[in-house]
Amino acid sequence: MSRSGKVTVVGAGFYGSTTALRLAEYDIFETVVITDIVEGKPEGIALDINQSRSIEGFETKVVGQTTNAEGAGYEATANSDVVVITAGLPRKPGMSRMDLIGVNAGIVRGVAENIAKHSPNAVLIVVSNPLDEMTALAQIASKFPHNRVMGQAGMLDTARFTHFVAEKLSVRLLRY
Repeated sequence: MSRSGKVTVVGAGFYGSTTALRLAEYDIFETVVITDIVEGKPEGIALDINQSRSIEGFETKVVGQTTNAEGAGYEATANSDVVVITAGLPRKPGMSRMDLIGVNAGIVRGVAENIAKHSPNAVLIVVSNPLDEMTALAQIASKFPHNRVMGQAGMLDTARFTHFVAEKLSVRLLRY
């Protein structure tokens, strides 16, 4: 198989680390970069994924890089073809998605600006919540054309819905 290109996942939480793992396992990219502001976390995740390459049968290289709000560490993301933005705080019990705007807007703005600086030709896929607002903000902050910035929620929501319906009905899930 011919692997090419580079994809970056910004945010090494549950969603980000799982996304990096899946992208590596698909074995279509030469490199997957995972970043986070938690010191050492993305490097540890990358090490774990890389150590599973021979067992899982993929060759994609995973690079972990700690970043900060001032832009340090984003050099590792340079020339990414695709960037998945999962960074941001999760909702706490009783918190609405709209309550996240203040905090997550600052995070997503900084990420988008740093990505635009290091990967000016990338396609951005935003997963951070509240999704529509963060996607619009990423487009504005990156100054990328609208057709290169998108939000991703539909498939995740569909998968969750399908899971709960199947559980409730005690039926087996089928692959799409």
